[in-house]
Amino acid sequence: MPDAPLRPPITRVAVLIPTYNERENLPRVVQRVRDSVPSADVVVLDDNSPDGTGAVADELAAADDQVHVLHRQGKEGLGAAYLAGFRWALDAGYDAVVEMDADGSHRPEDLPAMLEAARDADLVIGSRYVRGGSVVNWPLSRKAISMGGNLYIRAILGMPVNDATAGYRVYRADTLREIGLDQVESAGYVFQTDLTVRTVRAGMRVVEVPITFVEREIGESKMDGDVVKESMRRITGWGVRHRRDQAASLLHRERRWHRL
Repeated sequence: MPDAPLRPPITRVAVLIPTYNERENLPRVVQRVRDSVPSADVVVLDDNSPDGTGAVADELAAADDQVHVLHRQGKEGLGAAYLAGFRWALDAGYDAVVEMDADGSHRPEDLPAMLEAARDADLVIGSRYVRGGSVVNWPLSRKAISMGGNLYIRAILGMPVNDATAGYRVYRADTLREIGLDQVESAGYVFQTDLTVRTVRAGMRVVEVPITFVEREIGESKMDGDVVKESMRRITGWGVRHRRDQAASLLHRERRWHRL
């Protein structure tokens, strides 16, 4: 049996870093990315941060031609920022696009292993919940909510992914083109689950690489109870539709079989 065709090589990588009030964290994480993957370009997606993060990003870009900045009009949600970054990277001809938080919770030192895994995957997720993955400095209550949410997602959507809510990812450019970004309406943190579902249902290969997730030391988390509730509401709706579609498909096949 012939070997499966190899995926195209990844030579140009864009690391997207959305920011809103991350003035103190940004220089540190950009330097760590540049040290960990010197060939990668960094793209800061700033939502008009009132603390001056955009100006800091401009200073970094002026000093390093592998750092770029997209200034956005205001805070429109994580998903909207990433969609703008995806389109920019695809137009610029990058082979792979990385999602990474600005607060240091996603360690740039884990990125080489993720890019290595992307050689034979369509989406690589930096996973907290596979063997070797871990979370540092989270209270037990928050970890329980995160793990419980991912178990719920896996069950209701029938999706074999342990950390569908993870925000540290590598997408091949062809994956982003295939999954229909123009139809994505998710704006908040549920965006990550949305794109995971689209990738899995498109029949693409998802690989989870263990990472150590480190809670931020500077600044405030953007996550709150309302975000969690909204995410679960949307995911439940997707699950109900998925099960309804499965039932309709099964009924259609049974009717065809009885007519034969």
